[in-house]
Amino acid sequence: MAVNKATVATVFIVAGALSLVFGAVFLFVGRTIMAEQIIKNTVIDPKNDLSYTMWKDVPVPFFMSVYFFHVLNPKEILKGEKPMLEERGPYVYRKTIRKDNITFHSNFTVSYREYRQYHFEPTMSAGSESDVIMIPNMLVLGAAVMLEKLPYLTRILISTTFKTFEEGPFLNKTVKELMWGYDSKLVDFLNKYLPGMLPTTGKFGLFSEFNNSNTGLFTINTGQDDIRKVHKVDSWNGLTELSYWRTPECNMINGTAGQMWPPFMTRESTLPFYSPDACRSMELVYQRDGVMNGIPLYRYVAPKTLFANGTDYSPNEGFCPCRQSGLLNVSTCRHDSPCFISHPHFFNADPVLLDYVQGLNPNEDEHGLFIDIHPQTGVPLNVSIRLQLNLYMKTVAGITETGQISEVVMPMIWFEESGYIDGPILKTFHTNLVILPTVMESMQYGFIVLGLATVLIASLMLHREKKRVPSPRDHLKGVDNPAASHKEQIKESHDHETKDKSFMNNSEK
Repeated sequence: MAVNKATVATVFIVAGALSLVFGAVFLFVGRTIMAEQIIKNTVIDPKNDLSYTMWKDVPVPFFMSVYFFHVLNPKEILKGEKPMLEERGPYVYRKTIRKDNITFHSNFTVSYREYRQYHFEPTMSAGSESDVIMIPNMLVLGAAVMLEKLPYLTRILISTTFKTFEEGPFLNKTVKELMWGYDSKLVDFLNKYLPGMLPTTGKFGLFSEFNNSNTGLFTINTGQDDIRKVHKVDSWNGLTELSYWRTPECNMINGTAGQMWPPFMTRESTLPFYSPDACRSMELVYQRDGVMNGIPLYRYVAPKTLFANGTDYSPNEGFCPCRQSGLLNVSTCRHDSPCFISHPHFFNADPVLLDYVQGLNPNEDEHGLFIDIHPQTGVPLNVSIRLQLNLYMKTVAGITETGQISEVVMPMIWFEESGYIDGPILKTFHTNLVILPTVMESMQYGFIVLGLATVLIASLMLHREKKRVPSPRDHLKGVDNPAASHKEQIKESHDHETKDKSFMNNSEK
């Protein structure tokens, strides 16, 4: 049985057209399906085991790396010379976090407390917790600045108290004691006779409040009514705004709790979050695109205005009283102690701060903070938050422990909290958010390309077939109508004879 090529070509044209239509429809429907899948896996919903467990228990390994600024010349500092510092560390702690007291509310919010614990990791550290470090004594030098406006005789009495309890201007303690607390007769005395004066009622340490503690009662949006609000803070400890700062703008609680953000981000999006430890909201800005293990990401960094003073950046006026740009005064939320937060080694700060101390060498790779985030889901892939704690020191008349110290913002310690998605979570994330979308996108454009190619090739075949095969009208003239064909032969013979006669007459002449 002969195959009609024209019919086959027509069938292929129809099939190609259907493939083209299917690909075009899939192009739009596929995006909608992917968006709905992302929303389903982003909202905070106990019915979704994968996303809810990831939000609740945060199964990503987090580490806190701590670096101390060891003081090399304490006696010379008391004589007014420039501090000489040596960075020691890192001392690395594994951070485990879990959410507890989780309560869902009818207005599409959920409340919880997040508890954190730190465990020392010797194999990841540059030393042990028994290493001895010398840093300024906050109980003495910090208190001296806090009490400098008291009457002179009172300051002398305070100085006598320091001597009675053997508290000097500098501490020589182990890393473990400095981090988690050490016994102090002065602390015991103040807690007994002046309760509430110190932030701790037990041992005094730089991170004594952090271990086995929670970050307060957060209430955040679940995103079930509006995915654009997921993870955004509704209130903290029942507050919708703070009271630490001087302007409503600076007291605003903005963004998320700092672990996840709403999906479908663009390069114009920012990363706002509220940090209870910094007592304020902060906002990171887009820097560049990147890729981590095949997963596309946006890198967000701190703008130079983050810790700028009110003179250099007027919206920050509410965080004052300010010193040089690059320092955040946190005394209002730290019992009025003269503490300042900055980037490590005064990165992105006023260069004059580097002139007051020796031993600092700021650079972005080691001291800049960043968050790498998957823009489609708002899930961080790689995080490195780096901050430095500084103590403002000066000579205070009547308190002899301050000697002749030159006015200086003294770096004491800086730390990096880091975490990244790895292992089975990364594999699941890569499969669901990279491989499947790539396959779907390939199918979409594959159907379109296949449809176009099929239609084009089949159309060319049909066109050639039509030109090659004679039309039915021509076939009837030559085969089905012999009479007409005979008449044409007689006419051709008559014309030939006429031409011959004409040629002979011309020859005779």
